[in-house]
Amino acid sequence: MIGQRYDTSGAHFAFTDRWGGVSAVPYEELNLGGAVGDDPGTVRANRARAAEGLGLDPARVVWMNQVHGADVAEVDGPWATDREIPRVDALVTSRPGLALAVLTADCVPVLLADPVAGVVAAAHAGRPGMVAGVVPAAVEAMRKRGADPARIVARTGPAVCGRCYEVPASMRAEVAAVEPAAYAETSWGTPAVDVAAGVRAQLERLGVRDVADAGVCTLESRDHYSYRRDRTTGRLAGYVWLDPETSRGTTPESCVGKN
Repeated sequence: MIGQRYDTSGAHFAFTDRWGGVSAVPYEELNLGGAVGDDPGTVRANRARAAEGLGLDPARVVWMNQVHGADVAEVDGPWATDREIPRVDALVTSRPGLALAVLTADCVPVLLADPVAGVVAAAHAGRPGMVAGVVPAAVEAMRKRGADPARIVARTGPAVCGRCYEVPASMRAEVAAVEPAAYAETSWGTPAVDVAAGVRAQLERLGVRDVADAGVCTLESRDHYSYRRDRTTGRLAGYVWLDPETSRGTTPESCVGKN
């Protein structure tokens, strides 16, 4: 269920695998994506299982309507039930105990925390989002809330690796023109893109020094969902949250998000 978990003083990071849920084929078992064709009640049950496995209240996990862009939403509480979830690819909060979640099935889930400033972020970095700058946008939103890039802890989760992410040569050239570190070649010698390498390079240029990768290729691992491998499939999730006891930088909970 929880494939990787990392804990620092004041903040927590976690990435799921595909097991331990109740979804049927082709979403077996722990599909957390609500827009892939799985039964909504099953997805809710899976989200509750994952949250409870992390010691979180499922009602205090904030999700995104991800669109492969670079927009960031700042949140102080769960989304209001009478409003549509914003179309963004990164979330930032200073609210202790409020978990931010990002869905993936080959894209790079990026989790960020500065426990000293009391601010965390989650970003969805696919190829388009990485090129558009979603990770720098998330770091900038954190900085505006008092984060110092030198203190930020960054964890990237399971994603398709550069050895497997085959693309046309023209697409590789377009991506590399923006982020040279993403230039790659498949294990069989064709053009490829390494989104995770691009994300790491962006973080390093921003001054984020504590960066670690989950070391799992979703296309190669049958324990993880991969859209490129299976097309109709589920979604993994990455979660980041501050300790509930953390008090730095909090404001009265609004139960709404802010774009």
